Amino acid sequence: MTVAQATVLLCAGGTGGHLFPAESLAHALRARGVRVALATDARVESIKDGFPASEIVTIASATPSGRSLVKRGMAVVTLGRGFGMAAKEIRRIDPAAIVGFGGYPTVPPMLAGQILRVPTILHEQNAVMGRANAFLARGARRIATGFKDVRGVPAKATAPRTHTGNPLRPAVIEAAASPYPALASDGIVNLLVFGGSQGARIMSEIVPKAVAQLPADIRARLRIVQQARAEDLASVQNEYLALGLSGTDVAPFFRDMPARIAAAHLVVSRSGASTVSELAAIGRPSILVPLPGALDQDQAANAETLSRIGAALALPQSAFTPDRLTAELLDSISAPEKLTAAAAAAKSAGILDAAERLADLVIETAAHT
Repeated sequence: MTVAQATVLLCAGGTGGHLFPAESLAHALRARGVRVALATDARVESIKDGFPASEIVTIASATPSGRSLVKRGMAVVTLGRGFGMAAKEIRRIDPAAIVGFGGYPTVPPMLAGQILRVPTILHEQNAVMGRANAFLARGARRIATGFKDVRGVPAKATAPRTHTGNPLRPAVIEAAASPYPALASDGIVNLLVFGGSQGARIMSEIVPKAVAQLPADIRARLRIVQQARAEDLASVQNEYLALGLSGTDVAPFFRDMPARIAAAHLVVSRSGASTVSELAAIGRPSILVPLPGALDQDQAANAETLSRIGAALALPQSAFTPDRLTAELLDSISAPEKLTAAAAAAKSAGILDAAERLADLVIETAAHT
């Protein structure tokens, strides 16, 4: 099958962490003349108009987790129904390869593809393989990884592994061209704070209190951009207003996040795979607070990839207190050379051509069907 004749089916759940790398790969494949289809879950409505696919199919999906045996059983039934839907769509689409980006919404189409003997490629974004990918890994033809070292890959998963990096959105590639902003010892410091839908609350609780404890002359130099949940918005804004801070920008969502990362001297955030990859690509120092309680501890492993090269400080949430953050902010702002060195270390770990690397792997795999 030639590239011009090929269709590649991408499988990703309807959240940014899975869809962003899938979208980047879709752009890279389409640029090579490959037709792209997307299989995703019911959350597709929010992205279907912007995703670069010739067609988007919705597959029934659920996550079999939690303590309730009834809910877990219902989830398994839903996944089974999704498998039947996926098998029908795969026969119709006839893809040369199927690429999965993790999460349980990828299980029905990836498993159906494996049973129908379509080559499947797993892309694992995190430094610890997720449970859905681990379930599918044994039947995969190839495994691509966002990080060089990935823990939790099942011993029976014998497919060759390729470190491609995590595919980046065009806006991230554009932002990566911006050099680290010069930081004078007495100049303005741009602080960016975000945590995603699951992490913004702790940022809203801790960061304003930490800023309040900074010496007045240091605090006056801060220009803060902070993501906060809608229900926390007023309280965060009021805390900064009470401190007399000018130029703060607090909102539930920023559409231009890559540009805001590029403008930052320091980032305080969670450590999802996309966030860590974007911080590396753009080259910005960070204080990372991994999401606690995850069975796989994937965010802790992601944060470690930057902390061990001096690009980030990884703080468990139990240590993320106002006092600790105040001390870390004061240390960073008082030593601009440390921030500059951390920015360079982050940049050294960035992979800007990850989407092209993954596209190469997909086309190579499809060509050997």
